Amino acid sequence: MTETYDLILKNGTVVSPGDEEHVDVAVRGGKIVAIGKFDSAQAGETYDATGLHILPGVIDSQVHFREPGLEYKADLETEARSAALGGVTAVFEMPNTNPSTTTPEMLTDKLNRAKGRMDVDHAFYAGATHENTGLLGEMERMQGCCGVKVFMGSSTGDLLVHDDEGVEAVLRAIKRRAAFHSEDEYRLADRQKLAVQGDWQSHIVVRDVEAAVSSTRRLLRLARKTGKRIHVLHISTAEEMELLRDAKDVASVEVLPNHLTLAAPDCYDRLKGFAQQNPPIREQRHQDALWRALNAGIVDVVATDHAPHAREEKLRPYPASPSGTPGVQTFVPIMLTHVNNGKLTLRRFVELTSAGPQRVFGIANKGRIAEGYDADFTVVDLKRKETITEEWTKAKCGWTPYDGFEATGWPVATIIRGQFVMRDGEITQKGGGKPVKFNETLEPEAV
Repeated sequence: MTETYDLILKNGTVVSPGDEEHVDVAVRGGKIVAIGKFDSAQAGETYDATGLHILPGVIDSQVHFREPGLEYKADLETEARSAALGGVTAVFEMPNTNPSTTTPEMLTDKLNRAKGRMDVDHAFYAGATHENTGLLGEMERMQGCCGVKVFMGSSTGDLLVHDDEGVEAVLRAIKRRAAFHSEDEYRLADRQKLAVQGDWQSHIVVRDVEAAVSSTRRLLRLARKTGKRIHVLHISTAEEMELLRDAKDVASVEVLPNHLTLAAPDCYDRLKGFAQQNPPIREQRHQDALWRALNAGIVDVVATDHAPHAREEKLRPYPASPSGTPGVQTFVPIMLTHVNNGKLTLRRFVELTSAGPQRVFGIANKGRIAEGYDADFTVVDLKRKETITEEWTKAKCGWTPYDGFEATGWPVATIIRGQFVMRDGEITQKGGGKPVKFNETLEPEAV
């Protein structure tokens, strides 16, 4: 008897970290059930992907969606919709909301808020403090938790564990890989006096290279001392990459599109506060080093650190302007433009945005186009040229540092567990996102 499927993606080029192959993909019950060549009559729905590339669903493993407490900047619904429009199928959301996600009850609250409102699949970080170390083991075992987040340097919000004793206590309290914002709070506090009123160029003076390097050096020492795994977020310096190259036993590494695309001093001259983020966008030599590390395999993950603020906040003179930029919707077009410009291969992009997150975080059933995995796909037109505009971006803040950016490569469909969520620039299914599952928190099934 002829097999029947819910959906067949036909005539596209299926991309994995190791191969690009002109094959069809068959989906049933939200899962990939066959890869090969199939007749359209075998499926309830057929998607003709002629001329298109079918990627494993892009995962953005660092976003700040601002809910609860800061919904005037962003919320779970608006930012997840922005993600889906940009070809992103899953997001991991940060704990520095108001109140912060520092208790099991607050994590449950976020999961409840997401139900029926988020268009993409999702997970949430538990935020570490000096006071909640005893809760972190319980939180990291909760369904829908992607791990523990530690701020060693202050950023947006009030989460901060800046001392070696505090960081060590957090690492000893948990078993999963913890994610770190690695800047040295002691040095940041000492250098705050160097901020020049109205001069965003001084941001890279205040939060200098040594603030990042000294913190990451301390963090690696503590990870080895405790025998724990760490994920070092948004690396911005050449010097850190040298340290992390020799620390693959304990540390995985993330970089951002902003640090790979924008460089000082030009970005501050053009964008002023709209280029301000932590750690800062630095000079060209650092960007060049990040690209070398990315293509040498030192970098494990690319994520956006999507962190919107209201336009009027970003217009304040430095240092009153807050740090953070939106980026989840522009993620795929920006990185595909780099692919088309020869900065990385399409296979490496897949490794960094699906297979890499799957490996680093232990995601169950996502991150690959393979039988038995969730039918999550980011379908892209590599040849399509579009100009990124503020009108196109649907983050609640209403702006992007990439307004006017001429992109080559564009997401044309977002498919999550076999369902079209975005197709040809339109949202086709709302609120269907579900919590991401992780290998380390799988619950036994009743028999």
